[in-house]
Amino acid sequence: LDNYFTGRKRNVERWIGHPNFELVHHDVVNPYFIEVDQIYHLASPASPPHYMYNPVKTIKTNTLGTINMLGLAKRVKATILLASTSEVYGDPEVHPQPETYWGHVNTVGPRSCYDEGKRVAESLMVAYNKQERVSIRIARIFNTFGPRMHMNDGRVVSNFIIQSLQGNPITIYGNGSQTRSFQYVDDLVDGLILLMNSNCSLPVNIGNPEEHSIADFARIIRDLVGSSSPVVNMSSQEDDPQQRKPDITRAAKELNWRPKVIRFFFV
Repeated sequence: LDNYFTGRKRNVERWIGHPNFELVHHDVVNPYFIEVDQIYHLASPASPPHYMYNPVKTIKTNTLGTINMLGLAKRVKATILLASTSEVYGDPEVHPQPETYWGHVNTVGPRSCYDEGKRVAESLMVAYNKQERVSIRIARIFNTFGPRMHMNDGRVVSNFIIQSLQGNPITIYGNGSQTRSFQYVDDLVDGLILLMNSNCSLPVNIGNPEEHSIADFARIIRDLVGSSSPVVNMSSQEDDPQQRKPDITRAAKELNWRPKVIRFFFV
């Protein structure tokens, strides 16, 4: 299911016609009825420019959409996996972040529609598990990159690549000391499949514990592209997390999962 708010049909066109694939234009804020065994609930804008552009839609997707998918899971007795996010930790005061950390968030800030939407979605998952005995899985996904990323999605990987290729200044918000941990999409997919097929109903961090500053990442991208773009610093963005690194102890123990692509860019 996809409403194409941020997704693009051409990303999956090669699968159209496959006997085990069907693409349906649908928004999960409306109920959907189908017989399935597993539900991967990944619906939601995830890029700050996208969810800040339409915060109400973002909240609806993560609340009404999650309720609808949980209702479907209850009806057909399916296991449902929620694609949650490291943003539930907000601007963390614990580093690295284990799943037991409750987070440090601004409930009325510019990012709250996404951060709080995912926190509510997790709460809904747990409530349906306890009250309705729905089989749940919760993946807290950290920064991810890979093929077919939207070049205009407003996040640092695509921003830095486009700016470097075009010879434009590479823009860093703040002094660049804030850190992120980037995982390759293949590792994420492996982690989601392992989690779905496990017996773990607790939240699980899925991310790369290899941590780098945004300033370092900008220089690496520029050098890989062979660009002479200058790196310029802009005013800090409100509520931008200063550090982000997953503690993946639970994923390693429960799923036997660790990222295989550790140093894709950082060689």
